[in-house]
Amino acid sequence: MSLLKSAPVPEIYYPESDGEPMAETDLHIRLMADLRDTLDRFYASAPNVYVSANLFIYYVKGDTHKRVAPDVFVIKGVPKGNRRVYRLWEEGQPPGLVIELSSRKTWREDIFNKLRLYEKLGVQEYFIFDPEYDYLPEPLVGWQLKGEQFHSLKIRKGRVRSNVLGLDLVDTGETLRLFDPTTEEFLPTPAEMEKKLDAEIEARKKAEAEIVRLRAELAKLQNNDLTTHKR
Repeated sequence: MSLLKSAPVPEIYYPESDGEPMAETDLHIRLMADLRDTLDRFYASAPNVYVSANLFIYYVKGDTHKRVAPDVFVIKGVPKGNRRVYRLWEEGQPPGLVIELSSRKTWREDIFNKLRLYEKLGVQEYFIFDPEYDYLPEPLVGWQLKGEQFHSLKIRKGRVRSNVLGLDLVDTGETLRLFDPTTEEFLPTPAEMEKKLDAEIEARKKAEAEIVRLRAELAKLQNNDLTTHKR
């Protein structure tokens, strides 16, 4: 009987980066961040909805080359939390929705290879948007999974409904926005939220200054009354 112990199996390292830039242009970076932050805020009160962007999803255990980093994605049924990478075999849930922001470098990959991959992974909805309005026949295109196959979605006047989100994706002619049909308003971007917050702070300051002025005016009137009575 051998007393030798078997060597421990080394843990596989799944890299968090491939050394490539996260997006091709500043335009892509800003829109990616806007969409991620807007969706993250939209689902802030939902504990089991995970929103991320440009994070590696590894989909074959043990193979560090089987990975994809969607520009923006939403996964329902998994808890929120900071992840370095997303291991599909551990989480057990693929993205429900993926948005890729197409560019000169990526549009062929987005339309062909990623379309087939996301279909195979079971992504429910896949959208591609061209922020530069230059590389796709239409700036916004989308597919929905029916059974095991993607079927193209009709884009009407630059607008398409996402059943996963319950929101409309809208090509405004300048960028991609998210529209809430319940409130009949666009979801505010981080810049719009900051502007709104600044306006609320300014309004509060004005209201507080007005209260101080009215109190001073009231005190002045009360002092005048006292002086009149003394006479």
